Amino acid sequence: MNREPAIAPTHRRERWALGLLMFLLGGCGLAYEYTLSKIASDLLGNSVQQWATMIATMLFAMGLGADVQKHTPANVLADRLITTQVLLAVLGGFGPLIMIHGFALLPQLYIVIQYSLAFGVGMLIGYEIPLMMRINEEDAPDMRINLAQVLKMDYIGALVGALLWTFLLVRYLSIDRISFVVGLTTMASAFLCWLLYRKRLARPRARALELAAGLVLVTVGLVVGRGLTLKAEQFLYRDPVITSITSPFQHIILTQNELGNLRCYINGHLQFNEADEFIYHENLVHPAMHLAARRENVLILGGGDGLALREVLKYPEVRAVTLVDLDPMMTELAKSEPELVRLNGGSMNDPRVSPRAAAGVTAGEAFRNAQPSQYENFNPALHETATLHVVNLDAAEFVKSVTGRYDVVIMDFPDPNSPDLAKLYGRPFYDHLERLLNPGAVIVQQSGSCFQAREAFLCTGRTLAAAGFEVVPYHDNVPSFGEWGWWIAKIGNSAEETRQSLGRLETLDVATRYLTPELVAASRVFGKNQLLSSHRDFTSLTEPRVYHYHLQGWNIEEIP
Repeated sequence: MNREPAIAPTHRRERWALGLLMFLLGGCGLAYEYTLSKIASDLLGNSVQQWATMIATMLFAMGLGADVQKHTPANVLADRLITTQVLLAVLGGFGPLIMIHGFALLPQLYIVIQYSLAFGVGMLIGYEIPLMMRINEEDAPDMRINLAQVLKMDYIGALVGALLWTFLLVRYLSIDRISFVVGLTTMASAFLCWLLYRKRLARPRARALELAAGLVLVTVGLVVGRGLTLKAEQFLYRDPVITSITSPFQHIILTQNELGNLRCYINGHLQFNEADEFIYHENLVHPAMHLAARRENVLILGGGDGLALREVLKYPEVRAVTLVDLDPMMTELAKSEPELVRLNGGSMNDPRVSPRAAAGVTAGEAFRNAQPSQYENFNPALHETATLHVVNLDAAEFVKSVTGRYDVVIMDFPDPNSPDLAKLYGRPFYDHLERLLNPGAVIVQQSGSCFQAREAFLCTGRTLAAAGFEVVPYHDNVPSFGEWGWWIAKIGNSAEETRQSLGRLETLDVATRYLTPELVAASRVFGKNQLLSSHRDFTSLTEPRVYHYHLQGWNIEEIP
């Protein structure tokens, strides 16, 4: 019987060290891929495209890196491995800063910068893995054992790295800090290489100097990187940046000019401008509230900034509002950022309760606004009775699972500029929504530019109609965005009855800055042929047509 020779204690320790080294390399490599892809999607939007192309580029570069290593002489394998890891720590650590500065200062060359960086990081990752196999060949000459030792721990490290990045790092650290934390971890693996293979080094002093220099650079980057990021971001915006937050879901920027005008950007796209946001939010909320048979129980999907909520809470009949927004950082910002609190009238503010991420579909945490007098636009009598529930959950999951029923549903989603957002404009979403509505309930969907992205606007209406809603379009001019449109429907009414009801409003029951009954009536009127389309398709789970029409309308990309 053949038996494998016993493993000496020294070799056993080396095998454990090798396993730890490959575990770190695998985890760090995956974390670099995720971090650079996240920055790319924050800067350019269209997260699916950016993640797919960035990771594909890095995988391609890894293949080339693996091929290039065949030219590395056997006597310098350990030296090259340490050098590669130091370069990877520095390039990967400073990668987000390089991308943000490139986007701000060299926009014409940004795509070249982005993919050159992805290519460089991928090459380094691909170069080091076969180096480890060649170094390990002396201790494990059997190819089966060598491959198992190296690749097993590399893949396990990639899994752990992905889990830590997804559930820990992006929750507690900004992206620029994540890159430097991963860089320091890579430096730790480089030091482990030096300890493990120092007797094989051709130039041990040079490698020690590289390690020291790399550690200093990455540590300095961690200390000063946040300030450099904020300075780079400021180049992207006309007004001073007062808040910059990266959540697991999006990058949020608040700016304010010398006149105190507040603007909010998500992933570089303007979300609201204080100068005219009331035009949008009054159009979004008040027609629906006036059409509804009752308005005691209101559901707001999206709207984490609290601005739509501000308008809803003007109605004394409202007894409960459920606000569902995916991002807990956005809802917390709406409670804690002084300028945003000023703008939303403190609609989400209470010193006793903080919204928190829902572990599942729940009603969220309820609170009454205890100090209304310190915020403008508040009715003290109202806030003795109105209860707010904040749920930090994907709206599609919420409507699919929740059991409550509502009198008014206000959908304040971002434009469908990604497949993930397009599902919130799709028939399955509207099918689930229908069962949550009381008789006489009203739904309203913000639907983007009915001029610039007309086909996307019309596709939203067709999708609502396919789900059984008798919808009516209306529009208004929001100067920061141009001609903007909404779709509205009342359960039990035909489209013509809803249209006539909008035209018969004689007064608005609450104070507004802009909207009047005459404007509501006029908003139903569109230009000649503006509502005509040769298309008959609608958005489904597998066919995000509204997304393609949106890209086409804004000249981002053409569709077939």
